[in-house]
Amino acid sequence: MRIYSLSIGLFIVICGLAAVSLLIGPADISISQALFALLRGEGDVFVIVMREIRLPRVMLSVLIGFALGISGAAMQGFLRNPLAEPGVVGISASAALGAVIALQTGFAIEGSQLLGALNKGRIAPVFALPIAAMIGALLAAGLILLFGHSGKTERLILIGIGISSIAGAFMSLVLNLSPNPFAAMEIMFWMMGSVADRSMLHVWMASPFIIIGSTILIILGRKLDALSLGEDTAQSLGVNMKAMSAMLIISIALIIGASVAVAGAIGFVGLVVPHMLRPVIGSKPSTLLFASGLGGAALLTSADILTRVIAPERDLKLGVLTALIGAPVFLHLVLKSSKRG
Repeated sequence: MRIYSLSIGLFIVICGLAAVSLLIGPADISISQALFALLRGEGDVFVIVMREIRLPRVMLSVLIGFALGISGAAMQGFLRNPLAEPGVVGISASAALGAVIALQTGFAIEGSQLLGALNKGRIAPVFALPIAAMIGALLAAGLILLFGHSGKTERLILIGIGISSIAGAFMSLVLNLSPNPFAAMEIMFWMMGSVADRSMLHVWMASPFIIIGSTILIILGRKLDALSLGEDTAQSLGVNMKAMSAMLIISIALIIGASVAVAGAIGFVGLVVPHMLRPVIGSKPSTLLFASGLGGAALLTSADILTRVIAPERDLKLGVLTALIGAPVFLHLVLKSSKRG
């Protein structure tokens, strides 16, 4: 019963935050003008601002926040490690590496070129970016599950740091060798993480992968409950560990790859949200997964609002703000885990 009350409460909070986010921006638009622009399509300038600038930003903050929250809870449940999270263990960095390579080699396109490619019927370059990011995320997730599944917290962190360092080094190399310094700088800003200046095309590009991956994770919830009792117990209850591992790797790759492709690397959401919700609804993955998704959506939408409130004249990146919030929490959890050990 508590999970239903929490989910309804979080849904209401998300709706409220989305409404606030739609009204914040450099353009001075009243509530009535915003509603008419969104619902009736009245007011040419207002329609462009609301439907093509603010609405995609809100939808992506909710969508990607949900993706990061549910993937973090799934990784913590599967690895049985409270510090597991795609950004912490290097999956997001590897996804960003895949995307950067695709952009620099010309296999993928981004920004204003997306719409032009669709108008010309070129579908492959549009989806090359999320696919390349998914391949990077898939490789990192596979390494984490292979080497860190039964390891201690310190081992998992070291593996994640190693993967992040390798991915970061290769990204620096790719950008360093880029023949176009302006394109390299644009990619560097994109890597900081943001949902600003995105279009509905980005929403449609990421949505299918995130929805499919999140659905698979929710289906795996009961098996993750059994796994929390130990691998031997889970296998005795009929859980096929190899099949579940493969499904989880694919799901995480779909979710993180699509998220990174449209919003860059945004970390610590999947780490913070499950820890905030466990005292309320407990640690069972089957109940924590969906709630963490909603919590992630609320947290990222709140953070996106703060980027515009804290520095309205500056382009404060969303990934920078979440890192400033999440890094101290991560350090606190590491110290707490070390004391217990």
